[in-house]
Amino acid sequence: MNIHFYKYQGAGNDFILVDNREMAVNHHHPAFIARLCDRRFGIGGDGIMFLQEKPGFDFEMIYYNSDGQPSSMCGNGGRCIVAFAKKLGVIAEETNFLAVDGPHYAKISESGEWVSLQMIDVDTISRDGSAYVLNTGSPHFVQETTDLKNKDVYHEGKAIRYNDTYRGEGININFIEDLGDHYFVRTYERGVEDETFACGTGVTAVALAMAKQKGLRGDLVAPIRVLGGSLSIRFHYDGERFTGIFLEGPARMVFSGSIDLELQ
Repeated sequence: MNIHFYKYQGAGNDFILVDNREMAVNHHHPAFIARLCDRRFGIGGDGIMFLQEKPGFDFEMIYYNSDGQPSSMCGNGGRCIVAFAKKLGVIAEETNFLAVDGPHYAKISESGEWVSLQMIDVDTISRDGSAYVLNTGSPHFVQETTDLKNKDVYHEGKAIRYNDTYRGEGININFIEDLGDHYFVRTYERGVEDETFACGTGVTAVALAMAKQKGLRGDLVAPIRVLGGSLSIRFHYDGERFTGIFLEGPARMVFSGSIDLELQ
């Protein structure tokens, strides 16, 4: 099967994008998807998205992790597919699209490289020891730490993701260091089963958890630094519920091409 694709990245979180409005690609083949995402034998990416038509929406976002399995919501992927939709002429500066966790609204800059994506509202945050656990479209574990630049995120994150509590459904593990004017975040992602350069739903979870921990209220903005760059989360918190949550940052096309792989 010959597939024309585009490669996008959002703060170093990289994705394969495919225009599947004509439904030319049957993507329900985990091994095939995993091969496309393989960095040695395929295109390479943290995940792959198919842009498809959906009545009542500008488009639908179909997302798979790099292991070939359908995923929960991907925030940076959502921002990248908005930029992709603008490039294709599907949208102009605003959009309403459907993802696995429901409808999303987004705005994109005139240049097409800065995307503000509205995330789902959050009203439940639980604790696991000193860590916070919450769902921002995907499940996240948020643990504050120090000296994060030297932390063994892969092994420590994997140990939590596969412990008795989370082994079954899996969870994304975020380590955070509060540096005063911003948060530094590193994330081990399930489905990728490795550290990624950024995680959109992860930094969103961090911003909300830290607002709760610090007792902040009102309209808030949390600057975030990740391995791949900078992101920003703005939201409203009334002490009970987080609403108006927007994940904001860059989304840029890296290259495009075609690949010929057989379904496996």
